[in-house]
Amino acid sequence: MTRFSVNINKIATIRNARGGNMPDVEKAAVDCEKFGAEGITVHPRPDERHIRYSDVWALKPLIKTEFNIEGNPIPKFMDLVLETKPSQVTLVPDAPDAITSNSGWDTIKNKSFLSDICGKLKSNGIRASIFIDPDPAMAEGAAECGCDRVELYTAGYAAEYEKGKENAIAGYLETAKKAKECGLGVNAGHDLNLDNLEYFIRTIPWTAEVSIGHAVICDALYMGLEKTIKAYLSKIKLNL
Repeated sequence: MTRFSVNINKIATIRNARGGNMPDVEKAAVDCEKFGAEGITVHPRPDERHIRYSDVWALKPLIKTEFNIEGNPIPKFMDLVLETKPSQVTLVPDAPDAITSNSGWDTIKNKSFLSDICGKLKSNGIRASIFIDPDPAMAEGAAECGCDRVELYTAGYAAEYEKGKENAIAGYLETAKKAKECGLGVNAGHDLNLDNLEYFIRTIPWTAEVSIGHAVICDALYMGLEKTIKAYLSKIKLNL
């Protein structure tokens, strides 16, 4: 069964734009869980332009579902996750100046580095997930790095969905099959929304988790946070 993890970065972005503590990121995370979210995702970046490192420490004891921390495994990030020990760490190769994540890892060229990082995470009881593009070779390479899961970077799927959903998902399905064949769990995230989510889950029903943030907050502006979370859950649970 696919789990729905809400990425709360955008809530922190709004807070940081004005200063103070409105909206309250900690309360938002707790409320997301109360409304049905099955996980909370954060992606702290070095410049702390949305989620701050201090937020991670504050959130850790509050979250009762799964806590997923995404990020580039620079030393500061690794210190944070090894000290807070979330349920899962998703390794993302984003540059410090990236507006948002825009590519997956080359798991073949970075095998030594990623193997070391995955080993450190797993030895500390943290599930290791590697962010990859829809390429079966990258899924196979991720397995050789010793991770537990891959997260499929779904921006391409979302961009092509309206032009033809079968073609849009073809590479993702092939990659997800390879990951499954290699014994890896499959997560997905980036630009998934109420329009394209159901088809993705129906086509790749062994998707373990989707993490969605930007679209959730955009929808919540009109629907409210509780109704939005329930709407996303309904798209996922239709496939049960």
